[in-house]
Amino acid sequence: MSDVSLSGWMRALVAYVRSGEPDLTNRQMALLMIVYLTPGPHTVRGLARVLGVSKPVVTRALNTLGALGYLRRERDQDDRRNVFVVRTSSGADFLEGFKRNIRGSGDRPEGDGGNRRPALTQLAHAHR
Repeated sequence: MSDVSLSGWMRALVAYVRSGEPDLTNRQMALLMIVYLTPGPHTVRGLARVLGVSKPVVTRALNTLGALGYLRRERDQDDRRNVFVVRTSSGADFLEGFKRNIRGSGDRPEGDGGNRRPALTQLAHAHR
């Protein structure tokens, strides 16, 4: 990784800290991004396998992310024994803000006019 990449990541993290959003651990952030950026359905077992951690570790992270409203658990209607981890609009909004920090700008894209839902929010609403 180049110094430029590290400097960009540092600026994104500083903007994130200054944003006043809840401080998420790297594990919580990775879990959140996996759910939003990879196709589901997502289960605790599957998320634990992807992250290379135990199911209790994922459960603790999900408890925190659920309390923040960024993810939620939902029973499978076909097999009530299964529980899926699903996206929420609050989680999508949080990640959209984080994405703006990475880009180095808190501004809306030109021509947005505030009328379009950000891409991650669209994803969250698509999986309700």
